[in-house]
Amino acid sequence: MCYNRKSNRRKVCFFEKGIYTYGTNHNNSQSEGGVGKTTTAINLSACLAEAGQHVMLVDFDPQGNASSGLGLEQEDFDKTVYDMMIEEASVNECIIKEIQPNLDVLPSDMNLAGAEIEFQEVENKEKLLSSCLNQVRDTYDFIIIDCPPSLNILTINALTAADTVLVPIQCEYYALEGLNQVLKTVDLVKRKLNPELELEGVVFTMYDARTNLSLEVVESVKSSLNRTIYKTIIPRNVRLAEAPSTVCLLIFTIPDQRGLRATGCLRQK
Repeated sequence: MCYNRKSNRRKVCFFEKGIYTYGTNHNNSQSEGGVGKTTTAINLSACLAEAGQHVMLVDFDPQGNASSGLGLEQEDFDKTVYDMMIEEASVNECIIKEIQPNLDVLPSDMNLAGAEIEFQEVENKEKLLSSCLNQVRDTYDFIIIDCPPSLNILTINALTAADTVLVPIQCEYYALEGLNQVLKTVDLVKRKLNPELELEGVVFTMYDARTNLSLEVVESVKSSLNRTIYKTIIPRNVRLAEAPSTVCLLIFTIPDQRGLRATGCLRQK
């Protein structure tokens, strides 16, 4: 994922839902996560901001984990991405500025969960998010969208608004099967709604070097996928998993942890 300052190209980067909850779901619940998409979105946003890029993180998951992961409580904001989508507030009214230097947040809450029903009769409902973000995209170097863990109208809105898709894959048994389903959805949106959409790359998360399964998943995906795969692999890390309970950006509080360094330093092959 590169921002070319010379060309002044600004990008909207979409973080697709995790394989763990998209295709075949071990948790038997599409509302549960597990692939590390929100952790990746938060830490990558924070790292880009620390590097001097002007970033906005869009929490597009009704569970609001990206918002809470950045230390926001419900009482900290009156307007959310939901209010923006139903045109009860402008995008600028909903953005929380400078939650850390160079990092703004567009928060979410459970009101967004009813979007599938509420937007059913809306014309061009797949482009609601795109039309809102277009009003501010020139303000930012990067806009990163953290999405819900299931395919619905919100996910389609995010894909339609995005320039690129970054797909995190948990190193588990059904990873390749779920990845193929994700890529088919991306290709469909590219053909029907957003011809500019590209796959930014695939990043492996929760890699456990002690197990043969993790190694087998990585090798299987690399051998069967003719797409960009990041060299950086995010290892399974207890401190990283505990991060939400501390309400801290771990890239600053625990800089010596391998998982955190990897999250902030994705390298392409």
